[in-house]
Amino acid sequence: MRTVIGVYCILFGLLGWVGQLISAVHFELAQKLGLQEGRDGVDPILATAERNAARWDVFVLWTLAVAGVLMIRNSPWWPAAALIAGAVHLDAAGREYAKLISLKQHGLRIGTPANQTIQRVFFSLMVVTGLGIILYALRSL
Repeated sequence: MRTVIGVYCILFGLLGWVGQLISAVHFELAQKLGLQEGRDGVDPILATAERNAARWDVFVLWTLAVAGVLMIRNSPWWPAAALIAGAVHLDAAGREYAKLISLKQHGLRIGTPANQTIQRVFFSLMVVTGLGIILYALRSL
């Protein structure tokens, strides 16, 4: 079971981290790839906020992939790494969703309806992943 969860953490963690790396390094490419909403779909202030958030996320989102590697290797450090990664992902998803709700309430364009659905699904997966690995790590202590 730990190996399956570890593989999931590596794949999901790298998906988010690589997406944010592209967004941080070349935001226009991220828009072309659909990782970020195009210029017409969002208010310029949100695009700036997303670019800056991507830079921070590159700094912290790698933790999930590392936790996954440690799980697979059955390292004694995997529970601590999983707790950290779970907390990071839980916080990031909640913070991003709260930011989008706030901006939308103030009338800013936060993306097309399809993009908003993708955001909600990805943030929900981040919450479930974060909570799941926190609980799994706590059970293993």
